[in-house]
Amino acid sequence: MNLLVVGASHRTAPVSMLERLSIPSARTVELATELLAGRYVAETVVLSTCNRTEVYAAVDSFHGGLTQIAELLARHAGVAVDELSGHLYVRHEGDAIRHAFAVASGLDSLVAGEAQILGQFRDAYDLARDHGFAARTLHELMQTALRVGKRVHNEAHVDAAAPSVVAAVLDRATELAETDVDGASALVIGAGSMGALASSALRRRGVATLHVANRDIERAKRLAANYDARVWRLDELAAVLPEVDVIVTATGAPAPILDAATLAARRSRLIVCDVAVPRDVASDVEGLAGVTLVDIAALSASGGLAAGGGYLEAAERILAEETDAFRTVALSAQVAPTVAALRTRADEVVDAELSRLTRRTPELTDDQRAEVAHTVHRVVRQLLHQPTVRVRQLAAEPGGESYTRMVRELFALDSPVLQSVDGGDVADCLRVSPTTSDTNDM
Repeated sequence: MNLLVVGASHRTAPVSMLERLSIPSARTVELATELLAGRYVAETVVLSTCNRTEVYAAVDSFHGGLTQIAELLARHAGVAVDELSGHLYVRHEGDAIRHAFAVASGLDSLVAGEAQILGQFRDAYDLARDHGFAARTLHELMQTALRVGKRVHNEAHVDAAAPSVVAAVLDRATELAETDVDGASALVIGAGSMGALASSALRRRGVATLHVANRDIERAKRLAANYDARVWRLDELAAVLPEVDVIVTATGAPAPILDAATLAARRSRLIVCDVAVPRDVASDVEGLAGVTLVDIAALSASGGLAAGGGYLEAAERILAEETDAFRTVALSAQVAPTVAALRTRADEVVDAELSRLTRRTPELTDDQRAEVAHTVHRVVRQLLHQPTVRVRQLAAEPGGESYTRMVRELFALDSPVLQSVDGGDVADCLRVSPTTSDTNDM
């Protein structure tokens, strides 16, 4: 069983594609169940946030697993596999391990070092665990990734330099509008985790009046109570919009909830921050006079934000250390099947030769045949003893997978596979038939 990550993020796909790939929590179980019903995927964790959709999987075959996952994502997004493949990245084995650690740590986020992804990562793993989608391989990876994510934030202190996505969008919007929100009136649409982050960020920046609107009014009341905010239902937006200078929208709605017509009754100058995927604000809002609109796409276009001051360098060192440690433990465990396969191959050769000897020397007694068999098996075991002990030792060292791979290649125990694929190269991998080229490639 081997690790495979297939996904798309702000680094590889436009927001329009990420919107199509976005998987609502209600559909995650359905899609994961469909994956596990296929031939190649044995375990899976599905992560879908505003900046990425990824499938973590334990697979029996690289090409088979990749094809199965890519086809599922394409069907979900309503696009052809060829169209989607150019936006996908693939991480396998060691690269998959490091990628999981980087994502959980916030180092692969639009805002490098942001902490919200750690909770989203945990939620995705909890869902997979509760439904039995993850077994030993992904349990170990996910649990270690969560620990590494906490370590990066605690030891590298990336939080000190990396604002949340909400803060980053607010920064960009106030920069473009050449103003700040101190003393302003603000509206937060959405009462989920992003809505809470938005409310907190706005209060820290000195907003004088805060409003919260949400479809579930009780949830809005709970959020509003923490930030001394006034509560509105979504169908009451027309009443509150003329009162606000700033709007931050962060719902899970499948279609825009604000458009040019909705914002007709507004103040002459308005800042609109859309941190939702799919987007909450229609494209026609961008052309409204006096409106400054910043969304995830705009933040992506500006390159996002990166933590500085040596924080990322410290975090990268932790990632390298943890990745090597995880791979060392995993390879030590994985070398056992290689040793077993080598011994099985040797036994097969010995048994074949003994059968040949039996046909050619019918005059030998049963005792004589037994003695010959015992002697040959003992010689083979002695010949294999030192190499198998040594390969176990070497596999536990950094870079040890090369020794295990060498043994498997020398004795034709299997074939090598790819580690990491991006963009157009994914399409080439998908063109390889899993039934003819790699049923034993892992």
